[in-house]
Amino acid sequence: MTNTEILILGGKGKTGRRVAEQLQARDVAVRLASRSSEQRFDWYDESTWSGAVAGIDTAYLAPPVGPTGLEQAGRFVKQAATEGLRRLVLLSGRGVGSPGREFAVYDSGLELEQAVQSSGVDWTIVRPAWFMQNFSEDFMYDYVAAGELRVSAGTGSEAWIDTDDIGDVVVATLLDERHTGETYSLSGPALLTMADIAAELSTVLDRPISYVDLDPEEHVAELVQFGLPQEDAESVRDLFAVIRNHRSEYLSDGVEQVLGRAPRNFGDWLRTTAAAGVWA
Repeated sequence: MTNTEILILGGKGKTGRRVAEQLQARDVAVRLASRSSEQRFDWYDESTWSGAVAGIDTAYLAPPVGPTGLEQAGRFVKQAATEGLRRLVLLSGRGVGSPGREFAVYDSGLELEQAVQSSGVDWTIVRPAWFMQNFSEDFMYDYVAAGELRVSAGTGSEAWIDTDDIGDVVVATLLDERHTGETYSLSGPALLTMADIAAELSTVLDRPISYVDLDPEEHVAELVQFGLPQEDAESVRDLFAVIRNHRSEYLSDGVEQVLGRAPRNFGDWLRTTAAAGVWA
């Protein structure tokens, strides 16, 4: 276990925020680094990197979206390793590095994993499925509010995971060096299609929520119209293509491996989140 601050890159994101809160609850010092934090950090401004990592030996890295961002994250890891970083837990994605998964969206993620593994630091890689919180804290929140889940997932299923479970796993791997050199794939306990999710949302929220299956290029156009950069919109399309092409229809046991318990199911998460007034 480290005796210095743990650097959280992506500390305001869905996983980073939870990791920081859990570490602070255990009286572990953390350093949050982002464009708006006291310790400024910008993936695309390399002059901010050394200050963020100064005096740090352990870090959690949740990389930016898209090939360019992932490439920058790889460059950061290599530099940080030369400046004293000793241990790193990387948030990757389920399916990265899996044989037969030929979608280009995985290429940059695999390159980042390889950059971490070859950097000389002690590493652990966490590969989660899609987040349940995408419906409550991210772009799909607006879809729920509007009553239409407008994405290009087809009829494919995904093993959605609660980001609280991801946070628990990341904290465990940060604080216990027995996880060094391990790669953990994480998922929830069940496969759900977007139609299944729309039906569960409709029941729990007591109002109609429908699933609109967009053509993939129509999906990109809508995301760009909403303000997402073209490269990021195409990355989102490609991630949904994995679901659309039924390549994500399997369960992973990483939560059980690390924590010794089952992951939370979607229905329980949905009822708790709705009771908290998130979609009120």
